[in-house]
Amino acid sequence: MAGQPTTELIGSLSEVVGNYDAVFCDLWGCLHNGKAAFPAAVAALQAARARGVTVLLLTNSPRPKQGVSDQIGRLGVPRDAWDEIATSGDAAQYGLVTGAVGRRVFHIGAPKDMGFFADFAPDLAEIAATQPPVTLVPLKEAEGIVCTGLRDDLTETPEDYRAELLLGKTLGLPMLCANPDIMVDYGDRRIWCAGALARDYEERGGRTLYFGKPHPPIYDLARRRLSALTGAADPAILCIGDGLFTDIQGAAGEGMDALFITGGLHAAEYGQPPEPGKLMSWLAQEQANPRYAMPLLT
Repeated sequence: MAGQPTTELIGSLSEVVGNYDAVFCDLWGCLHNGKAAFPAAVAALQAARARGVTVLLLTNSPRPKQGVSDQIGRLGVPRDAWDEIATSGDAAQYGLVTGAVGRRVFHIGAPKDMGFFADFAPDLAEIAATQPPVTLVPLKEAEGIVCTGLRDDLTETPEDYRAELLLGKTLGLPMLCANPDIMVDYGDRRIWCAGALARDYEERGGRTLYFGKPHPPIYDLARRRLSALTGAADPAILCIGDGLFTDIQGAAGEGMDALFITGGLHAAEYGQPPEPGKLMSWLAQEQANPRYAMPLLT
């Protein structure tokens, strides 16, 4: 089903979800806005599950699986709206515990992200138990940098990290980026994410390792968790997301169909609801070809 020549505008997930065994659904901008769940999106995923479709939430959150589960529960996403979760944090934790950026690391991120270093899902805890420990140290003593986000994403910008990034690059430290997103919508405002710091680090000549969308590690993890849940050997999967350069690009790289939620990060490019001509022109300009598009997940 991948590789269709044009993007089909649809009005409801129910129109197409029966063609798939599973959906990989993004969170921010699709299922919630950081402050509250979107009721129509919740109902759409519940309806998909009622039809026998497995729903795996695929997010670039740097939080491990349990942390995301707790978070979305507080935001109003009920447990019957999803079957499994795979996070960028989970995928990046694998890189952390296997020494991708060394055993002595400097952390850039908020206090709320400290679970990244200790709270492992069972499949990752087994691996961590076989590896030497990872220790948090000052920047000048580190072998690598772990970036889970800004320390205060409500008040800071990437420019606040200029000196640290320059020093890290000078020291030749690799950076593990736990969330490739540049920005996300938080209520009615946009906040910076770890991906913005990783981008700036690369622009200064630093080396960055990515584990979330659109990069392969998170999809490998999601497929493993889906297989463990369903036993399906080659399931047909639909990826749902509002980020063209994360969700949609990642799906294309994995050879999976995508449903682009146009009312999220890129809505200013073509209006909301989108003017079809503007939307198609913008997608062509960005060399993107999601299988489907709709304004909001319903």
